[in-house]
Amino acid sequence: MRSTPEPSGAPTGVDLPSALQYDDADTPCDVVDALMLADFVTGRHPWSRTVRLSRVRPEASLTVPDGRLLRTAIENRQRSRLLAGDGWTARVVTWKGRGAEVTVTAVDDEVGQSALDRIVDGAAEPEAPDTARIGFWHQNPRRGAQRDLRSIVAPEWATIRPNYSAAAGTALDALMAVTPETVSGRLILLHGAPGTGKTTALRALTRHWRDWCQVDCVLDPDVLFGDTAYLSEVAVGEEDDGDSGTTRKWRLLILEDCDELIRGEAKQAAGQALSRLLNLTDGLLGQGRDVLVAITTNEDLSRLHPAVVRPGRCLARVEVGPLSYAEATGWLGASAGVPPQGATLAELYALRSGAVPTTIVPTEIGGYL
Repeated sequence: MRSTPEPSGAPTGVDLPSALQYDDADTPCDVVDALMLADFVTGRHPWSRTVRLSRVRPEASLTVPDGRLLRTAIENRQRSRLLAGDGWTARVVTWKGRGAEVTVTAVDDEVGQSALDRIVDGAAEPEAPDTARIGFWHQNPRRGAQRDLRSIVAPEWATIRPNYSAAAGTALDALMAVTPETVSGRLILLHGAPGTGKTTALRALTRHWRDWCQVDCVLDPDVLFGDTAYLSEVAVGEEDDGDSGTTRKWRLLILEDCDELIRGEAKQAAGQALSRLLNLTDGLLGQGRDVLVAITTNEDLSRLHPAVVRPGRCLARVEVGPLSYAEATGWLGASAGVPPQGATLAELYALRSGAVPTTIVPTEIGGYL
């Protein structure tokens, strides 16, 4: 589908006629998208704004009494509606996961903002105490860089601290206590065997820092560092709705399981990817942007590229290892099945549920469960 402005000789700022072209690859939802953009493309509606809601109340209608329903398209997990009112048009998209996106175009900001506020008023479900909002970035083949905001379960750090060894717990205590004033280094590196709780620690960090730091997870880091346009858009970032206060929040980008990117031979194997990562943390790309990068890896520290772990680059470098025998038996409340070298958190949960044999095979760093 293409929207092609027709030549009119009219100067910018007045109505510009346009033609919409469709083919058999377009869907009804694509048609709703195109119709919503029509007034914006022609200039009849020069104002637009989009709001994303991570979780919508089941009873929320996302409509207003004076909004006329023009189109409805249902496709897989998505429902798109086109609404129109006096001087405004709205596209309302909802997903089965209860996320939503509302885009309004209007004749001016006053009319548009009023319509948008009324459509989303009271629709967002309040955040539960044990959740936090996180944005998920991915490269959409049709739309480019896309960020979806979701709520995730985020445990309280004090509650899960016993799940970590003494050394890891102490290091994570210090990380949780970081504030904008104490940031030194832009890279957070969590390394260790699979099943030790690296991702869970980051979820707790998301909750602990949520007053001053917006957290995003990049789902395709291999694509991110291979596409400069995608990297630039993610680096600039996108603020969550409701977080546009006088003080701009810091941002934390989470990259999980980036072993190939940061291991010792990465410079030869990954080309410019490693250089772009380092440039994001303390090079020109990162200057002027309050961005932190958290990486989880199963690699041993000695196998990582020296540029990644050099002094001054890391805000935190935490080895999240297995619990010792004493820590593991204390956590489990019994010694049966715990080997002398201790056990990972995943192994202890499996032991407690009876899902593994009584003898645990040690997990080699670098492997996967």
